[in-house]
Amino acid sequence: MTRKILAVAAGLAIWFIVTAIAGFILRAAWPAYVQVADAMTFTLAMQITRLGIGALATIAAGLVTAHITRSPVVGLIPGILLLALFIPQHVMLWDKFPLWYHLTFLVSLVPLTYLGNRMACAAVGKDAVARHV
Repeated sequence: MTRKILAVAAGLAIWFIVTAIAGFILRAAWPAYVQVADAMTFTLAMQITRLGIGALATIAAGLVTAHITRSPVVGLIPGILLLALFIPQHVMLWDKFPLWYHLTFLVSLVPLTYLGNRMACAAVGKDAVARHV
């Protein structure tokens, strides 16, 4: 049980670490992004980049969680928790982004976590995962 909780915590931590590092790189490399970040008036390219960062972080969260627990089911918990965390955030930011942006981000959290899970399962072998489910 403790291993599962730590795995979920590690997955969530990885999500925030990946987004923080990618956000730092994005701001350093794209001055126009920095100019509009506070007002959240992002261009289409900026919105797609933000979604890409979120996707990468979500896959990483699923991968790390499933790799630690060897359990695809437990590996989905970070995606579910991220969804619960971000629904209120997106409601508050509803007028800042188009509908497709909100839906793409929110709807992708659990499936991309699953993709990370599958990647972890493939990396360690299906037999190792099956023994830990």
